[in-house]
Amino acid sequence: MSTLDTLITEVDNALRTLFPPAQRTSTRPSPAQSLTDIDLSIKEKKHVAGLMRVNHAGEVCAQALYQGQALTAQLTHIKKQMSDAAAEEIDHLAWCEERLTELGSKPSLLNPFWYGGSIILGALAGFVGDKVSLGFVAETERQVSAHLQHHLQQLPAKDKKSQAILFKMKEDEEQHATTALNAGAIELPYIVKQLMRVVSKLMTKSSYYV
Repeated sequence: MSTLDTLITEVDNALRTLFPPAQRTSTRPSPAQSLTDIDLSIKEKKHVAGLMRVNHAGEVCAQALYQGQALTAQLTHIKKQMSDAAAEEIDHLAWCEERLTELGSKPSLLNPFWYGGSIILGALAGFVGDKVSLGFVAETERQVSAHLQHHLQQLPAKDKKSQAILFKMKEDEEQHATTALNAGAIELPYIVKQLMRVVSKLMTKSSYYV
């Protein structure tokens, strides 16, 4: 594609990510599709919605990170790997958005901020080199996986729908990390990992409420 075509495609991707349609199309059905929703108290609904909003924001970040990396990846097969992973993350966006709607809530208002920062980070990582870029993928997915496990433990025991969604998302993220490692990801410096954790905590705490 020409530079203009690429730019138009990326702008389209950003708009689709940040402004969810009434019903986002996913390639796979939601893991919660066949499960019956259980009545939750107002307090439980608010808490679950907060967790799902955080997870949705995390998927927005992942989508932007992959798109940024695909833009600057040096090897064709790495570009494809990033694009394929971004496509799979769209399923996660759809599942989280559907669950948020069921809970009477909406995605975080801060998503544009997280998206912008993540796509810049992804592009910079890809520019440095594919092994570094893959290292960011592996570490990001490790941290996301840990968050999902923590959220699974915080969900009400009777909320099987949210549990099914988060469990499948965690499974996918772990697979993305493994794929990145197998493709030649390098281990990131400790200071970089810690910085990523700080930013992740900031995103988690803010997106839970807004």
